[in-house]
Amino acid sequence: MIYCTCPDQASADRIAGLLVEQRLAACVSIIAPVKSIYTWQDKLETSEEWLLLIKTTQARYADLQQAILSLHPYELPEIIAVPVQRGLPAYLHWIDECTQQQD
Repeated sequence: MIYCTCPDQASADRIAGLLVEQRLAACVSIIAPVKSIYTWQDKLETSEEWLLLIKTTQARYADLQQAILSLHPYELPEIIAVPVQRGLPAYLHWIDECTQQQD
């Protein structure tokens, strides 16, 4: 599971669609809006963002990260991977199937 925030709906939709199209993710859920409070360049910032919950596999992580870096408008995008400890076996199998690289 990868967490990634986007500055607006258009970039969230674009990144989510391309990740699924390229089989880097089986599914991307978009949660919006979320309020983020953070420090950037020594200033306290508050932003409304769109949160992507990206379902993928460890095998696809490196390519997924590179794709996000190439598509994302932020200078330093949030890309945080959280290991999935358990899940419905059939759902986890579906993720594996959907993220298989095509020959």
